[in-house]
Formats: sequence, C-alpha cells, structure tokens
Amino acid sequence: MTRDEALKTLGSRIAELRREKGLTQEALAEAMGVSRNHVADIELGTRNTGVWSLLLVCQGLAVTPGALFEDFTAHALRRLGR
Repeated sequence: MTRDEALKTLGSRIAELRREKGLTQEALAEAMGVSRNHVADIELGTRNTGVWSLLLVCQGLAVTPGALFEDFTAHALRRLGR
C-alpha cells in the first residue's frame, strides 16, 4: 500500500463512519473545531492528517481509533495470506 492509497483508505473509512452516524461534514467539522474543507480533505485522502486530528475525528464520531483502521487490518491480513 502506498502513502496515497493509505490516505484514501483512511479517508474513505472516516466518510463511511460519518455517514453511518448520520453526520454531515459540517457537523463533524464543528465537533472537531475545524473547517468543513479540512474534513473534506481528510475524507478525500488529500490531507496527511496528524494524530491529534485523528483523535478529534474519533471524538466527533464517538468511535475508537481502532475503528478508523479496520480496513488496514484487513489489508495487512490479505497481504499475509490470512
């Protein structure tokens, strides 16, 4: 997995969780204390966000950090042939 693929995978997962929670990008941005564009950039995979922003995402979505990385776990297991 490349850096760009990882950012897009993470962004897609955040967008999926946000939609499952019935939140708009605006609502998540407000909960995080950032702009809607910031959230959009994370979801598109165009922003290499830091740990603090990821923790704010988790807080805004009421999920654990592990929930953001489920797709990475599945990808890693596939690479290992499991």
